[in-house]
Amino acid sequence: MTTSKGSLRTCSNGHEYYKGSDCPVCPTCEQERKPADGFLAKLSAPARRALEHHGITTLQQLATYSEKEILQFHGLGQASLPVLRASLEESGLSFKNSKKPF
Repeated sequence: MTTSKGSLRTCSNGHEYYKGSDCPVCPTCEQERKPADGFLAKLSAPARRALEHHGITTLQQLATYSEKEILQFHGLGQASLPVLRASLEESGLSFKNSKKPF
């Protein structure tokens, strides 16, 4: 039995990769643009792209949203919330409308 790797694609930067879905994201380009540090570096690529798409690149910007609002973003799910909560708490921040832990 053979398995299909998907279709061979080439991104605008010349990287060749196989994709089995309609997702246009080049894995090589995505790895190259992943931040080395900060809260965005702790997230999966889809979650990071979802926040960036909505202009959220700092914890101060993230704190202006509620958890419910964040979960509405395509690419961001329940698995990302603990990482986001911890990052906010480390900076003395929290999601909008959430109770402070102290």
